Amino acid sequence: MIVVVLVLIVANVVFAIRSLDVILRSSARIEPREPDPSLPSLSVIVPARNEAERIERCIRSLLAANYPDFEVVAIDDCSEDATRAVLDGIAAQSPRLHVVGGAPLPPGWVGKPWALAQGARAARGDWLLFTDADTAHEALGASSAMRYALENGCDVLSLLTDQETVTLAERTLLPTILFVILLGIGPLEDINDPRKRDVAIFNGQYVLASRHAYEAIGGHAAVRDEIAEDLELARRFKSDGRYRIALVGASGLVRTRMYRSFAEIWRGFVKNFATGARGRPLRAAAGVALLACVALSPVAALGLFARQAWLPAFAVALAVACIVAIAEAGMRRSRFRPGTGLGVHLGLATVLAIFATSLFCTFIGSGVEWRGRRYGGGFSKRG
Repeated sequence: MIVVVLVLIVANVVFAIRSLDVILRSSARIEPREPDPSLPSLSVIVPARNEAERIERCIRSLLAANYPDFEVVAIDDCSEDATRAVLDGIAAQSPRLHVVGGAPLPPGWVGKPWALAQGARAARGDWLLFTDADTAHEALGASSAMRYALENGCDVLSLLTDQETVTLAERTLLPTILFVILLGIGPLEDINDPRKRDVAIFNGQYVLASRHAYEAIGGHAAVRDEIAEDLELARRFKSDGRYRIALVGASGLVRTRMYRSFAEIWRGFVKNFATGARGRPLRAAAGVALLACVALSPVAALGLFARQAWLPAFAVALAVACIVAIAEAGMRRSRFRPGTGLGVHLGLATVLAIFATSLFCTFIGSGVEWRGRRYGGGFSKRG
C-alpha cells in the first residue's frame, strides 16, 4: 500500500509542477487596438460544412470588423443542410462576403485542409486569417491581432480564443481537456521561442498568416492528409525556421463554442487525439500513466479513508486538493467560469477514455468519423 501511495503522491507532484510551469509561463495575449490605415489587406477564410445553425453569427461578426481593407471568404464544403442558403443570403447584403462553392473532396485530402486551401486560392489579401464557423469576433479583433503580429515580427499568429461553455458537459469537461493539451505541448513561452523547434501548436480556430509565409511552406496542401491540420501546420512552420510563429491569448476579442454536448466533445477529440502522440510513443505512454495516477487519486483517497489508513488517506487527499486549486488557477487565467477546477479529475478520466478510444480506432483501422466523412485506417496513416 505504501508503494501505491508514494506513486500517487509523486505523480500528483509532477503534474502540479508541470501545471504551474505552464500557467506561469503562458501569459502572452493581445490587447484591443484600434486599426491603422496602413495595415495590410486581409482575407478572412471560413470553412463551413453543415454549419447552418452557427455560420450566421460568425460571418456577421466578421463583416462588422473595424479594419481598413478586408474581405470574408466563406467556403461551403459540400454541405448537406442550409449552409449555402444562409451564406448566399448574407452575401446579397454585403459585398465584402464572397461565397465559394467547395469542390468534392479529392483522394488523399481531409475535409478541412481542402476547404481552407480552396479559400486561400480565392482570397486576395496580403494576409490570411483562417477561422472556424463556430467563432464570434469583436470589431477590434482583426486589427488587434494584426498589430500584435506586425509589432512582434510574427509571420503567423494564432489566438487562444475564449471558450463559451453552456451545457454541464461543456463546463465540466472541456476546460480540463484543453488544459491537458497545453500541458502536453508546453507553455506559451516555449511555443513562441524560435529556438525550441520541437514545441509547436496552433489553435485552428484562429490562425493569422502572411501570404508569403503560408505559400512558402506549401499552404494547406502540405498538411492535406492531416486531421489535426493546425498542429501539423505549426510543426512545419516551427521546424522550417524561416518564419516566426506565436500563440497568444485572445483577451475576449474572439470567442468559440466548440461543442454543445458530451457526444460532440467525445467525437471531436477522438478524431485527433492520436495525432498528437504520433512519433512520440514513449512520451505519450508516460503522459497517460501520469494522468491515470492523478485521475484515480480521489478514488484512492476514499478507499484509504474506508480502510481507516488515516495518514496515507490525508496525504492523497491533500494532493487532490492541491491539484484542484492549481487547476482552478489555470482555468481562471484561461477565462473559464469560477469553480471550473473542481471538475479536473473527471476531466482527466475523460481525457484518458478519449485517448484510448482514439488509439483503438486508429490501430484497428476503423478510422474516425467527422462531419459526415470517415477518415483513417491504420496508425501510420494521417487522415
